[in-house]
Amino acid sequence: MENSILIVENDEKLIDILTRLLPKNGYDVKFLSQAYDIRPVVREFKPDLVLLDFLLPGVNGGDLCLQIKRSEELKHIPVIIFSAFPKVMLSLGDYECNAFISKPFDVNNLLIQIAACIQEPERSYLNS
Repeated sequence: MENSILIVENDEKLIDILTRLLPKNGYDVKFLSQAYDIRPVVREFKPDLVLLDFLLPGVNGGDLCLQIKRSEELKHIPVIIFSAFPKVMLSLGDYECNAFISKPFDVNNLLIQIAACIQEPERSYLNS
């Protein structure tokens, strides 16, 4: 059975890369270019992991992460935030994400982080 990943990203080039990479590695993916309330989409799609860009139009990925992590029914879902702005790392603990990946990223590292978060969704990889 394939694991599913919900991705919120508005960079067309990155969406193109992830659209080819993740299904080839056994993941079912759904993309959103933006979201103000991510909970309905998460409830409907039931992803095994959520991958969020930090800088999105309208709302940042950290706030979307909090929507998931503060929902009793969704908080078990691991969330990875990625950003081209490393200073975002300073506030990541406030968003309760499981992992952070800086852009540009190595695709092998991304796949390793995704697999680790899906295998151990309760673990934080921020300080590992």
